[in-house]
Amino acid sequence: MSVLVKIADNHQFSHTLTQLESMANGVILNKENEIRLTLSCIIAGGHLLVEDNPGMGKTTLIKVLAKLLGLNFNRIQFTNDLLPGDIIGNSIYDQNDKRFVFFPGPIFSQLVLADEINRATPKTQSACLQAMEEYQVSVDGQTHPLPRPFFLIATQNPRQSIGTFALPESQLDRFLMKIHLGYPNRAAEKELLMGDSRQKMIDHLKPVTSTDEILAMQESARDVQVSDSVIEYLQNIVDKTRAKFQGLSPRAVLGVLAAAKAWAFIEGRTFVIPEDIQAVAVATMSHRLSTTDDPHGINSRHRVNDVLKSVPVL
Repeated sequence: MSVLVKIADNHQFSHTLTQLESMANGVILNKENEIRLTLSCIIAGGHLLVEDNPGMGKTTLIKVLAKLLGLNFNRIQFTNDLLPGDIIGNSIYDQNDKRFVFFPGPIFSQLVLADEINRATPKTQSACLQAMEEYQVSVDGQTHPLPRPFFLIATQNPRQSIGTFALPESQLDRFLMKIHLGYPNRAAEKELLMGDSRQKMIDHLKPVTSTDEILAMQESARDVQVSDSVIEYLQNIVDKTRAKFQGLSPRAVLGVLAAAKAWAFIEGRTFVIPEDIQAVAVATMSHRLSTTDDPHGINSRHRVNDVLKSVPVL
């Protein structure tokens, strides 16, 4: 690709991202940072976990992004009686052809909303693991690739909520990011109360990008440069987490770097700076440093911020 073509592409990407953020912020009020983190997660090719109390706008956020991104979308409502086959699909014997025929489940979409994922049993939760890691699923010895791009965005209620099953560490580690929306500020809530319904606004949204452009943005974000000093800075942060807690795994560190590249890409830069790592640190690290006595994840977020404060920028 020539330099001129790449510059033209970057200009188009910048225009698309500006549109995405602007239109999403028009529906999801006072959550600019959370929306940018979500876009960074998608551009980094990761999966997202959104945790908060019911009614905070988790599902609305994902519906808005599905509409704006123009992706094939499926919602799976997780309940305690949901079975793995309800997610992945099943092979059914065809009497005419004398063979088993696979009928894909709702996981075969570009953007999958796993709504209230922690209301399902651990066995059903684990049905998503292979899809999240390998972008394919196996049924009866046959492997079936998922569409690309493939994103799984899950919502969950706080762990102390009635009728929930805690996500195991192996499942949590598959999520590149975990974010919290929280309450809107007073001005945003007033606008919410006086304005149109969010569902009506979603119905009027139009896609501002395409599958090909999303894949191209992902590729461009992977090409964002990282200097030795920034790598050293990231490793110092990781070393600090490992000295104080059950620290980040190598897979988690790769995820932090991918998210920082995506954040830099959205910022319009071709290189990562320490501030990019700081911007994504809490979202990419806190759920990997959480403990069973921290149901809201507040302490783990504080841990990440304390680590960032203690590690000097090189």
